[in-house]
Amino acid sequence: MGDGYEPERSGQEDLLGAEWERHRPAVFGVAYRLLGSVADAEDVTQDVWLRAAGADLQVVGDLRAWLVTVAARRSYDILRSARFRRETYVGPWLPEPLLTGPDASQPVLVDELVSSAMLLVMEELSPPERVSFVLHDVFGLEFGRIAEVLDVSVPGARQLASRARRRVAKAKQSTPQASKAERERVLTVFRAAYEAGDLAGLVRLLHPDAVYVTDGGGKVLAARKLIHGGGRVAEVMVRTARRWRPDRIDFAEVGGEVALVFHRQGRVYSVDTVQITNGLITAYRRVINPDKLARV
Repeated sequence: MGDGYEPERSGQEDLLGAEWERHRPAVFGVAYRLLGSVADAEDVTQDVWLRAAGADLQVVGDLRAWLVTVAARRSYDILRSARFRRETYVGPWLPEPLLTGPDASQPVLVDELVSSAMLLVMEELSPPERVSFVLHDVFGLEFGRIAEVLDVSVPGARQLASRARRRVAKAKQSTPQASKAERERVLTVFRAAYEAGDLAGLVRLLHPDAVYVTDGGGKVLAARKLIHGGGRVAEVMVRTARRWRPDRIDFAEVGGEVALVFHRQGRVYSVDTVQITNGLITAYRRVINPDKLARV
């Protein structure tokens, strides 16, 4: 796991080790989809490893389902306490960027639910809705297991997943996903305009009702409110580019989508994801909280 933890070998751990790397992406995956935090997901993954190392796996019929269930239960505990943390978070909250594709340091299960846009939709669900939906619709767990995690009846777990599914489907219909080719095209033009300080060029790429979101977490200077309007957003971006001129701007796959990674003074300064509709940027999301960029 790359965390320096080296448990003493045993027959039990040999049995786990034979399967762990195969199931680790699912363990990490359920935690990240529930929490939106790479750091918390890594902590949950280590907790699951320790729990599994001390359990009698000989009596576990479906190891993947067991590991995912343990990860979900631990994530659910964190998720409920995280509601308080979100309320005290300084400024807008955005998911911690997750590198996927060739940039990922570990195998990552990728689907639309790891994108920043969908994680923000998931954030609007109640913790039980989120857990039930992710476990059933993404990881295929039966509702009996989900009911045990949430301490509800099986019909109750099924209803939670159904309610979450409707809300996610509605969000997807209202914000159709741009193709990879369109995303690359728009971001290529955007990068050139940004580097040139081309205000008119940026305005042409931004929807008139575009929204600009910056997550600094109170750790660095960032707008603590959403900025609305394509012209206003373009002006703020040009002013920011002049003040914090990046050394370079790279493309990277973040949450399964093409994103921009800004480097400044030898380190990652921000990770920017966008929402694109009909060739125009409708939402621009910038993570500059250094705690969320440590793993990029």
